[in-house]
Amino acid sequence: MVTLDVRPQLLDTLSALRDRVAAARFPLPLAGAPRARANRDELLAQLDDYLVPRLRDPGAPLLAVVGGSTGAGKSTLVNSLVGRRVSEAGVLRPTTRTPVLVCHPEDQHWFSGMRVLPDLTRVWVPHQDTDDDLLLPGENPARVLRIETVDSLPRGLALLDAPDIDSLVADNRVLAAELICAADIWIMVTTAARYADAVPWHLLRTAKEYAVTLVAVLDRVPHQVVSEVSRQYGALLTKAGLGYVPRFTVPELPESTWGAGLLPTTAVASLRNWLIHHVQDPSARQQVMARTAYGVLDSLKSRMPELASAAAAQYAAALRLTSAVETAYDSERARVRGRLQSGAVLAGDALKRWRAFPLDCTAGELLDALVESLAALLLCSVTAADERVDDTWRREPAAQAPELTDRDSSPGSAEHRIGLAVRRWRREVEEYAEEEVRELERATAPDPETVAALVAAAVLGGRRARAAGEGLAERLGAHGALRLRDRVGRLLTEHVDRVVHAERERRLAPLDALDVHPEHQAELIAALSVLQKER
Repeated sequence: MVTLDVRPQLLDTLSALRDRVAAARFPLPLAGAPRARANRDELLAQLDDYLVPRLRDPGAPLLAVVGGSTGAGKSTLVNSLVGRRVSEAGVLRPTTRTPVLVCHPEDQHWFSGMRVLPDLTRVWVPHQDTDDDLLLPGENPARVLRIETVDSLPRGLALLDAPDIDSLVADNRVLAAELICAADIWIMVTTAARYADAVPWHLLRTAKEYAVTLVAVLDRVPHQVVSEVSRQYGALLTKAGLGYVPRFTVPELPESTWGAGLLPTTAVASLRNWLIHHVQDPSARQQVMARTAYGVLDSLKSRMPELASAAAAQYAAALRLTSAVETAYDSERARVRGRLQSGAVLAGDALKRWRAFPLDCTAGELLDALVESLAALLLCSVTAADERVDDTWRREPAAQAPELTDRDSSPGSAEHRIGLAVRRWRREVEEYAEEEVRELERATAPDPETVAALVAAAVLGGRRARAAGEGLAERLGAHGALRLRDRVGRLLTEHVDRVVHAERERRLAPLDALDVHPEHQAELIAALSVLQKER
């Protein structure tokens, strides 16, 4: 008899693997990202809602989740297996909104806590109340699990009536997939009219891929075609490699046609007996649990590398986006430095002010013009870098992530930030000038503002402002002028680098916030490797 491996070491390894899966991020809109996110969410659901709880509590009741397409008769089937109307059935679709879990009263404690499906709010209300009566104001019916207890179910078995897997309501579809991931037994219900539909077959193939314990129910089969439809359905299952799956047929009856919610006992007796046998027979019970649990474990061999590959693709794309930003801004920083050395700041209004200084222009006015020209140069450089980034990113699908496109790209905001930085540089230049003037041992000291204007012109003007250096030497002496000029030049380089770096980091911040790192790929593979060794 196959038994579950419930060693603490295996559980610890699985918990570590689960954390690595949860940490993986696929935010960039690459071709495989939606599939990777769906696979990650599905794997997390199976780990959190089934595998880890099952290994921790092998004695917990078997959970059989009844799933299927809209109108397949899931609720009617559950009601009939229980022998009482516990789930609302009817002709309006989708009927099942709030999932209903039915168990024996002595098994209620297994499901009242957060052992499985911890994200769902539990409610216990008399079964005749409608779904709307169960909910608190503002409660989302898709995130509520209604628990019913009945004596007619044997201990050790719980049935869960899930929402439609093809529901028009997206939350219902998501929850249906989540509930199926929590099952020891998947009971897939389809009808004689829809057994070849794509949606149920997708789930059947998934069940085969994960080697879970699966039961197929062909519902609402007209008695005239029972043999033919059953034969065709069986042939399809065999062709899909699912010929071993237990298969049950439920005839079309007035109760199922009109949604009365309860079929004769004989109509579901074979399925009920199969379930009871697998609950009460120790060997059969172990086989069910082991098959599903080990199926999920074995599926990790292919699912984890697939997630790791998607994580690697995410990081490669993030690296390309980052490189485009860094290249653009590094290039512009080098260009700004070259323009500063050539005296490009001393142009336009700044050049006019310099030529008018000191007769028709004050030192303050010259400083204003120089600061404004420097800010314009930096803003032009930052704007050019952003345009280069935009041009490169337009060719990258990953750059279409909403977090990267919804950014503040208005020139005014960058202009404001650069203006603040340049004015801060001016204030420090004025402080340096005042320090140099205070150190002079003269009876008549030069005007500090004039010294600040001259040194700013000398640093920013290049050859055009050669006279500024001469005027500075006349006021401070050759040694003082050289010292002040060197200090202000280093200060300018620091401020320019800081401005370009800050704007580059602002452009990279949304990408950094997506948390795409190379460690995700390595950690996923390492977690799988550790699990394989532990097994």
